[in-house]
Amino acid sequence: MTRVAAATTAIAENLAEKLQADGVQVDTFTDARYGTNVRARYPLENSSESASDNKQLLIIGHIDTVWPMGTLAQRPFRIEDGRAYGPGIFDMKSGVGLAVFVLRTFKKLGRATRRPVTLLLTCDEETGSHFSRELIEEEAHRSKAALVLEPPIPGGRVKTGRKGGGEFELLIKGRAAHAGNDPRGGISAITELAHQTLAINAMSDYDVGTTLNVGVVSGGVLCNVIAADARASIDMRYSVVAEGERILRAFAALKPVLDGAKVEIRGQINRPPLVRNPSIVKLFEHARELAGYIGFELGEGSVGGGSDGNFVAALGVPVLDGLGVDGDGAHAEHEHIIIDDIPRRAALLAALIETI
Repeated sequence: MTRVAAATTAIAENLAEKLQADGVQVDTFTDARYGTNVRARYPLENSSESASDNKQLLIIGHIDTVWPMGTLAQRPFRIEDGRAYGPGIFDMKSGVGLAVFVLRTFKKLGRATRRPVTLLLTCDEETGSHFSRELIEEEAHRSKAALVLEPPIPGGRVKTGRKGGGEFELLIKGRAAHAGNDPRGGISAITELAHQTLAINAMSDYDVGTTLNVGVVSGGVLCNVIAADARASIDMRYSVVAEGERILRAFAALKPVLDGAKVEIRGQINRPPLVRNPSIVKLFEHARELAGYIGFELGEGSVGGGSDGNFVAALGVPVLDGLGVDGDGAHAEHEHIIIDDIPRRAALLAALIETI
């Protein structure tokens, strides 16, 4: 559904209708390729201890999933042994539901917050947030901190670090020739691709968290023809800003190994890394203390995947990610949440909203 604009728009419109019924100011932003984003603003109300910096608290989630249309019919929602199963429930429909429920409860009970709250639900996180990024960064500039309702690390740990990433395409031009009659007359784009793949693999530095993966390759037309064209798709992940710059320089410096071959690389870094820094540690320690009052221990960790929180953190705004409901199986058929974790996650989110 992540690539079906009509589907994410339908979900967004449904959510917007429900939020408006709660008396919330709601704006929607639609793109024909990706669908619709929802922004709901909760003004400062009933607060005697409001923050003096006029900054908002930003809560972020996404309404798209990786699953194709029709998956729900094949694997319907079910509850079994204290777990709720369904495509997208862990990543991250339960997090969206949690945020909407908690903010609705604040409004219904007249509970005070220290600062105004904005809930931003994007429609294209799973495909890189190309449409949503500008809106995310606009709201980040208005914010004191951001809480991201992505799923936690299985076991319940929040995410205080995430890798950044990029997607690239390697294009190789060779020269076609008959593989039997004129094998030396051709320039194999596939052979050149093999050389370049080895060079790209060598750019990885596991010690600092930089990895490259040539994940999809294609080339040639027939086995008796020297391949004139080949291409590859490359995934790049990095934890340190300087490493992203190093990889870009290395890509720009790629040269063909075979005489006469041509090498071109396209693409860009999509997400900067979410780097664990003192402001993020301070925010986590605050959340950990609140969790202790509620009655559970909150851990932290770093992951290789990115989220919309990466864009916010790159602007210097502290981010606490992975505040959704505990479970497992993101992007997998056994995707589920743990039902007993819902109340304590809701309590933690409410406490953060009240105290940040």
